[in-house]
Amino acid sequence: MAELRRITQPGPVAAERIESAVGALNVLDFTLQPGLTINAAICGPLLDAGMGAAQVEISGGAFGPFTYVMPAASPDDTHAAWYSRAFSPEGVTKLERGNVTFGRKEGAPFIHCHAFWIEPDGTRHGGHVMPHEAVVAEPIRARAYGAAEVETTADFDPETNFPLFTPHAVNAPADGSRIAFARVRPNTELFGAVEEICRRHGFKGGRLRGGVGSIIGARFSDAPGVEDYATEVFVTSGVVSPDAAGTLVSDITLSLVGLSGVLAEGRLVRGENPVLITFELAVEETAG
Repeated sequence: MAELRRITQPGPVAAERIESAVGALNVLDFTLQPGLTINAAICGPLLDAGMGAAQVEISGGAFGPFTYVMPAASPDDTHAAWYSRAFSPEGVTKLERGNVTFGRKEGAPFIHCHAFWIEPDGTRHGGHVMPHEAVVAEPIRARAYGAAEVETTADFDPETNFPLFTPHAVNAPADGSRIAFARVRPNTELFGAVEEICRRHGFKGGRLRGGVGSIIGARFSDAPGVEDYATEVFVTSGVVSPDAAGTLVSDITLSLVGLSGVLAEGRLVRGENPVLITFELAVEETAG
């Protein structure tokens, strides 16, 4: 196994590397309605459903107007990475797919979205969708995996010097299917983190639902690696199941854009993909 890549963060290293909370799974299929910002189009139905935390998978449809940013190097030493300038292509931008974390920032409902899309000139791009500047132009399909017993809030993180979505348990989950929401901290290997979440909450197996974050480059088993140290990532599939010895082992496929603008998709190599700034995850409990 290769030596794990690391990026030094500006603040003190927190002792707890994975923060997680469990709730009763609530699945909601809905449509993002034209004329609303992506923030309003997602937050409204989830609030109506009583969710305090959710991962949302979106696909199809379109935006217009549309604004996004990509990962970029930090202009100073106050952050390990930053954002590019804002891009706002004129016309209608067709969404391929993406993931959204739902929570609250400064008390207001708020989302964090990474996605891939096709711009009006036919070029394919990806990155971080600006929640209040991207307006739904054509209906977008959405499926939310949420819970009422967990609340996700944007808490200031001294280690990275960013406000980051963090799950908090507010009630014990009701009987039935469970889902764990988690935030994984920098330089933590992603596969090990997902497996630890399952062990921590007594899951015999799990399925990743949504997932938004950043990793330090990428090592794929079925695609060329990415050397860009800063990326914007969304999970396209992921499972955790016991191997022949009964040890939980994860399998994760994701899509990303690097700070060079490179787009990459593939199955990650287990043990070789550390988190850059944060990774927001939801793991649905399965029978293993």
